[in-house]
Formats: sequence, structure tokens, C-alpha cells
Amino acid sequence: MSPGSRRPCRKRIPMRDWELTDREILYEGFFRLARYHLRHERFDGAWSPVLQREIFERGHAAAVLPYDPDTDRIALIEQFRPGALEAASGPWLLEFVAGIIEAGETPEDVVRREAVEEADCTIGRLEWICRYHVSPGGSTETTALFIGQASLDGVGGVHGNADEHEDIQVHIVDATEAIAMADDGRISNAMGLIGLNWFARHHERLRSEWRARPD
Repeated sequence: MSPGSRRPCRKRIPMRDWELTDREILYEGFFRLARYHLRHERFDGAWSPVLQREIFERGHAAAVLPYDPDTDRIALIEQFRPGALEAASGPWLLEFVAGIIEAGETPEDVVRREAVEEADCTIGRLEWICRYHVSPGGSTETTALFIGQASLDGVGGVHGNADEHEDIQVHIVDATEAIAMADDGRISNAMGLIGLNWFARHHERLRSEWRARPD
């Protein structure tokens, strides 16, 4: 699955060679697990032996932080995550709105759709944050990350796609409090930490620009 639209990289790491000699599908259901047989050029110029690695092929995702510059508040969602069962704070995580990029969709399409489904809010202007590899040692997944302009008046409650058994609580949080949540551990997932650290650096500039040029 394509990761969707791309942004230029300002400085690229020198590219070395690699070869995928075989790929076995071990499991295919909601997600897919494959075994890669591959080798790659080493830093000393020699080649590695053929390695076997089990890779989780999850597709690619897009996520957005809805931000209301008029009230200086953001929307976070809370939902149950089985991969966090052993987390000290429990498996209900505070996150950004996010979804998988389907065939024919752009990341921008995804975040606008998911904002309605998961938070019942409409995204206006979008600003690109970054694309990051979620766990490149064992997964192909990347996430395209945005901040989106939204009016959060009246936004809240429980939402989600019933067909996907989603049970999503929306929280409206002051911008400064949201940044503090990234610092004190209340936000503990990668997209939240990456996005809120970016937001902390660009918060004042973004609020000024978006209030000066409302949609």
C-alpha cells in the first residue's frame, strides 16, 4: 500500500544497496505477517549474509491533531488498545485522530474522514508535521502526521465506527495542558509525543497565522 503523498527530505542519508531474495506470507488476516529473506551492503563495503526477518505489513496511516486557534484548545481521543495491556497506566490511551490509508486515498483524505468518524469535527486548513516510521525493525508501517484547524465548540462525547467496534471518547484540552501531558507521561504513544513536541515549538506561530487568516 502506498504511503500517499510525499514531502521532500532536506538532507538524505547516502543510499546503500540491498536485495530482497524471497518473501513468504506467514499469515494474512486483518493484518499480514511476512518473512523476508534479504541481504544488504555493510558499512565496510562488504555484503551481509542472507538474513531472515519476520515483518508486520500493516499498511500506512495518517493522523491529525485538531486545533482550534480561537479558543487555543486541541482535541484528543481516548480508546482501548490491546497492545498496551501491560502498561502501568492501563490500555486506554490518549491519542490523535488517525486511520489507515486505503487504496486511492491521500493522507489528507484520511485525516479529514477520521476526524468526522472519531471526533465529530470538521478539519479546515491542514499543516504537515512529518512522516515517521512506526517501528522499522519489524514493521513496514509509516504515519503521516498533520495538525488541522477546527472549531471545537460543542465537540466531545463518544464516537467511532460501530462496524469496527470503535468506542472513542473525545477530550477537549487547553493547548498548554496538552503540551504538559506530553512532558509528564500522560501521552505515551509515538504520534502523540512527536506531534505535541512539534506543536510546542510552533504553537504561537500557528495560532497567530490561523487567527489572522480564518477559513
